[in-house]
Amino acid sequence: MSDRQLSFGLWYDFRNPQQWKQNDTELYEKCIAQIARAETMGFGDVWLSEHHFFEDNYSPSMLAIGCAIAARTKKIRIGTSVLLLPLHDPVRVAEDAATLDVISGGRLELGLGVGYRVEEFSGWRINPKERAQRMEEGIEVIQRLFAGEKFTFDGKHYQYTDIQLFPQPVQPKPNVWIAGFSNVAVRRAARVGYGYIATGPINEFSKKYWDELKKNGKDPKDHEIAGGHMWLIVSKDPKKRWAEAAEHFAYQQNWYGKWFKDAGMSFLTAVEPTQQSLEEHGCFIVEPDQAIEMIKEYVAATGTSRFYSWAVPPGLDPSWSDEHLELMASEVIPAFRD
Repeated sequence: MSDRQLSFGLWYDFRNPQQWKQNDTELYEKCIAQIARAETMGFGDVWLSEHHFFEDNYSPSMLAIGCAIAARTKKIRIGTSVLLLPLHDPVRVAEDAATLDVISGGRLELGLGVGYRVEEFSGWRINPKERAQRMEEGIEVIQRLFAGEKFTFDGKHYQYTDIQLFPQPVQPKPNVWIAGFSNVAVRRAARVGYGYIATGPINEFSKKYWDELKKNGKDPKDHEIAGGHMWLIVSKDPKKRWAEAAEHFAYQQNWYGKWFKDAGMSFLTAVEPTQQSLEEHGCFIVEPDQAIEMIKEYVAATGTSRFYSWAVPPGLDPSWSDEHLELMASEVIPAFRD
């Protein structure tokens, strides 16, 4: 396992549900401003999420958002959790990711996943059974481009002639994280990635990841896991915050549950907008001392060195999360510093 100092991150999706409609430009500005403040408060990472063709404006363009964040920040790492690689041209991904790395001065963390949402594969007319092959080919193309190669590629799904990446990333070898909730994804992460990225109860997957690294002749100390509770909001008055956020948490969880169900997966299931139901599905609002203990337990069980959680419940103003950021910075993060 990694012995790095624990880094803390925030996760954003910029969703804007119709029943709580906000101005999109103002929502983006508030989130990006919050991220810039978080950097000064000791947060080390911001993670961005991607989905397509969904009516609540779920962010479809993470690397563009990442460039906007890069222009407003100096130190915070900018990651994708995750970019759905089979839906994209890997050369375009490499070019946009390298551009983000250049604008940020070398702060890119590229998280990649195979995707699962039925409407996205049908929208692009991609057979979901091709996900694994497209993922493997795409990763190879991106990593070879990041390495500065000029090459021709003749894969089953992607073909290129004499391609080379300009500009090159600032980082000699940008971190490529592999996501997923399956043994296949974990083995892929250990085989071709820098790290494994996931969320929620990943104890068994994390154990397999560390074992697979060794099987591949790799030193676990050179690799990382990024993970965390789906929601871990810190408050001095959890009861009040639950009353404000429960319906918004349930909105998010139930859409994820539907998408996973439609894809034949059961990672998330339907919830009621109650504290008990939501806690059973990985959503928590707790006081600082309890948050510290929960994070310690999660890290001890998984070897996570990048702990992150969603920042803004869909439909709430980003300012709702300001107390969380302030308490994390003043009471939680210091508990993990020497």
